[in-house]
Amino acid sequence: MSATYVGLLRGINVGKAKRVAMADLRAAIESLGYGDVRTVLNSGNAVFTATRPPGRGAAEALQQALLDRTGVSSRFFLRSAAVLEAIVAADPAGRRVTDPSRYFVGFLYEPATAKALTALAARSWAPELMAVGDGVVYLWCPSGLTESPAAEAIGRALGDAVTIRNWSTVQKIGEAVSRGS
Repeated sequence: MSATYVGLLRGINVGKAKRVAMADLRAAIESLGYGDVRTVLNSGNAVFTATRPPGRGAAEALQQALLDRTGVSSRFFLRSAAVLEAIVAADPAGRRVTDPSRYFVGFLYEPATAKALTALAARSWAPELMAVGDGVVYLWCPSGLTESPAAEAIGRALGDAVTIRNWSTVQKIGEAVSRGS
């Protein structure tokens, strides 16, 4: 029996740097034996199946497969379908979000790095909202991500150990997971 997983690449197809065709991303994932590989949007989001859970080192193997195929290095963030569904269900902002394109989920490379954000999340970021979840940080930025002091603080604290998706993208990935599960 196979299970569904989500792979998120950090910094892919944002501006002109680190351009990766989604066909190449799918091929890199398939080259490691994963099945039913689908991409969501053009920003490095993939949904795939595995007959056994990706083991320790799977993210690094996926990163290497992408580098070998495209020459582009990008961190892979892996989550099971169940974990993604729990992230969506735990949404701390709820009805406060008026624009899902300005509400974000930061996926942490190592869930333990959430501890690095505890002090930041305890601060007042009004009118923004920052909440730490299980392996993620939720961020409401009514003025946008690039204008966000909270997002800047997260970036300083975590560097490339976080990849951020807006709520609309997270929901589209969730829909792709639901279709594949």
